Amino acid sequence: MIHAPTIVWFRDDFRLADNPALLEAEKLHKPILCVVILDEAHLPGAAARWWLDRAIRSLDGDLRRMGGSLHVFRGPAGQVLTEIVSHTGADTVVWNRRYDLKGRETDTAIKAGLRAEGIAVHSFPGGLLHEPWRIRTRAGGQYKIFTAFWRGMRETHPTPFPPAPAPEKLAFAPLASPPAGLLPQQGDYGLLPTRPDWTGGLQEMWTPGEGEAHDRFAHFMRDGLDTYATARDFPAENASSRLSPFLRFGHVTAAQIWHGATEKGFPERFLMELAWRDFAWSLLFSAPDMATRNLRPEFDAMPWRDDPAGLARWQQGQTGYPLVDAGMRELWHTGWMHNRVRMVVASFLVKHLLIDWRQGEQWFADTLVDHDPASNPMNWQWNAGTGVDAAPYFRIMNPVLQSRKFDPHGAYIRRWVPELACLSDKAIHTPWETEIPRGYPAPIVDHRLARERALHAWKTMGSGAGQE
Repeated sequence: MIHAPTIVWFRDDFRLADNPALLEAEKLHKPILCVVILDEAHLPGAAARWWLDRAIRSLDGDLRRMGGSLHVFRGPAGQVLTEIVSHTGADTVVWNRRYDLKGRETDTAIKAGLRAEGIAVHSFPGGLLHEPWRIRTRAGGQYKIFTAFWRGMRETHPTPFPPAPAPEKLAFAPLASPPAGLLPQQGDYGLLPTRPDWTGGLQEMWTPGEGEAHDRFAHFMRDGLDTYATARDFPAENASSRLSPFLRFGHVTAAQIWHGATEKGFPERFLMELAWRDFAWSLLFSAPDMATRNLRPEFDAMPWRDDPAGLARWQQGQTGYPLVDAGMRELWHTGWMHNRVRMVVASFLVKHLLIDWRQGEQWFADTLVDHDPASNPMNWQWNAGTGVDAAPYFRIMNPVLQSRKFDPHGAYIRRWVPELACLSDKAIHTPWETEIPRGYPAPIVDHRLARERALHAWKTMGSGAGQE
């Protein structure tokens, strides 16, 4: 007897283990067809597209080792999925849920359309610890303070569901002679830059895939326990897990990391980073325009500066402030930046240059391999003082003090700003106080004057927002 196949639609969940949709397909005991649909309306920024290309290839390799493959299509997801169902005679479609508004609207429409045609459609929790609507106040409302969210999560849902293993065996359905309008993408998925190809640093830094994710996690669990709490804020130290892009594309799940870290006795601070990600998604679920709207509306009156030249120098790591420039160059080369440095460069853009946080958020969205549609805007609004549970705007990070405190010997700066490598540990933080090495710019703005300008702009905004 020939069974109608089950379609497993992969999106941000490029893994075999702890994949609820894939496990459901296995339970149905029917052949499965694994698909990816490259819908332009849902594709990420340029650096994340590079990662997506590699994620697809990695999962395809894992499936091939089990006797199957990953079929990649391009076009509007609803149209493409309907055609695949019609061509294959599939009677069931499964996927893991998306939580951004555009993804939810697309999935809801597709689910309704397929069910109207008699197709069974099942969706499952994605890769968060808890789905965005699960952690709520006692009154059923949205938490707006992270510490309260954390306490509420620990009181009501202290432990996420244990991760499930990968299927031991899968039966795969063939995809023979697809119609002309449904040709699978072969080889070139159209996700990589060509002229110029700027991905050399990304290729040096990262190997996307489920196997690499677990190798990194195992290495971090083995070597990071004793140093994480004390060294995590120092960018020259290899003390962070660097698992964020693997989480973003679902090579590993938050539940897998939570349970693995708990078993090893990792500090609560590490677990809180996973909860911070959940907090971001709970906010985005309630405020889907978080990337474009000030969550504190009084900041709509903020007199941001229109400064294309300043923005470009910030993007290129040419501000004249060594720690800021090191971070921006690390981002451009690797698609990633240390968390402490992310805070410094964001504060510099918003408060030293008085440039709208949304321009920084958009730059990160295009250049981060771990760009997360919830965490990125929430973190930018946190730095700008425009969001919920945000740092007050009047708290302005001094990039020199941050540099001296968290890169005291200049090792991180020397790696990414080699023009300054010849300077002493003391001079490297303020090269303008000695003779600025050739090729390195003078500071784009004086810290004291920039601070005064930012505070004046905040005070004249009309509300005295964020005063303590």
